[in-house]
Amino acid sequence: MKIEQLYTGCLAHGAYYIESNGEAAIIDPLRDVAAYISRAQQDHAVIKYVLETHFHADFVSGHLDLAAATGANIVYGPGATPAFPAYIATDGEILTLGNIQIKVLHTPGHTMESSCFLLIDAAGKETALFSGDTLFIGDVGRPDLAQQASGKTREELAGILFDSLRTKIMSLPPDVTVYPAHGAGSACGKLISGQRTDTLGGQLRTNYALRADMSREEFITAVTDGLTPPPAYFPLNVQMNKQGYENVDDVITRGTRALLPDAFEALANETGAVILDTRGPELFVDGFIPGAVNIGLDGNFAPWAGTLIPGQQPILFIADPGREQEVVTRLARIGFDNTLGYLKGGFEAWRAAGRTVDDIVAITPAELAERQSWIPVQLIDVRRRNEFSGEHIAGAVNIPLDYINDHIGQLDKQQLYYVHCAGGYRSVIFISIMRMRGYHNFVDVKGGMKALKESGLFQLSDYFTPSST
Repeated sequence: MKIEQLYTGCLAHGAYYIESNGEAAIIDPLRDVAAYISRAQQDHAVIKYVLETHFHADFVSGHLDLAAATGANIVYGPGATPAFPAYIATDGEILTLGNIQIKVLHTPGHTMESSCFLLIDAAGKETALFSGDTLFIGDVGRPDLAQQASGKTREELAGILFDSLRTKIMSLPPDVTVYPAHGAGSACGKLISGQRTDTLGGQLRTNYALRADMSREEFITAVTDGLTPPPAYFPLNVQMNKQGYENVDDVITRGTRALLPDAFEALANETGAVILDTRGPELFVDGFIPGAVNIGLDGNFAPWAGTLIPGQQPILFIADPGREQEVVTRLARIGFDNTLGYLKGGFEAWRAAGRTVDDIVAITPAELAERQSWIPVQLIDVRRRNEFSGEHIAGAVNIPLDYINDHIGQLDKQQLYYVHCAGGYRSVIFISIMRMRGYHNFVDVKGGMKALKESGLFQLSDYFTPSST
């Protein structure tokens, strides 16, 4: 028997490969399925099941393409109503896989169809729990994402989750290994640990939501307190996961069309496409196409793209040479299938063609301190609220990048602002979006909060342990 976690850091997502005696199951696969097929081929195994813990909101699953390519059965737990052929298992049903068994545990609460898959080894021992978004390491799934679909309030869903955890999971053997669908950084939970697996016993000792003496009311309060609105692309992903989607290979073929500067510009004007520059922020600030939005491919690219770009809007992009397919693939993972092509030769081809370019002024913390010594400086901190409340530069104003649209009216186009985040990734995204919207008086502070703090030149707020929001 083999169990492998196939982790994707950008989405903080864990898919799983299980193999026994020539039969394999894939749990919660991403949309680009070649890696799962290749992994099974290494073991000369047949993929028998694609097991879905629920209808995911934070990514488009690869269930349809994987089933089409391998003949595997797509399996959901009770209550799932997909618009395509799938096997809907009953609570407690046993699925056989080679010499092992997989027991379906219906655990509603995060969503009403949420289910976990309990692996029972060849000796009959309950060995591993694939917990989806029901149970994370250090947290549980947020109960507010399925309100519209279920017709229930988040408090009602939280109460259902409380019952699921206590009747289906907490009574399992403490040495069962918990394999969740997400790790730290996922928007599907508030306090998810950086640890990617644990024993159930470890979680019973440390996970706030599994306290044995916690009442139902205390649990509901704990898991609903401080929830922020989910990212804008979540409803699109749920719809695609329920209704179906275009084959990802077709999306990639269309999205990786190489366009010379003339064609690139003409298509942008014709379609109103977002121009997405995926180079690193340090390259972007030195020169970019006017109106382009920078979201660097080497950061949390897909979640930020999903949060900041409307899901159905056409996209034209600039990428480092050789990374064009990666851009389209990572956008497709969150359901952004309307990528129209990329600038052949990258930004340098645009510059070489003699076209207009823009840039962003960036200064060091020392330069900022020198300016602050003789003129008033308005500093904007675009980190999340919990980061800002934990510690910030005295006098800074918090405008989280996540909520940029809520704060645009507070900014004066005539005033000069200095912008920072934690390390420089988000501040450049923020400035590029504001530039696209006609706000040009922004200066980027190199190195972000880390560099500002290390410089010793600025007064800091008192430190508080960051909250979950």
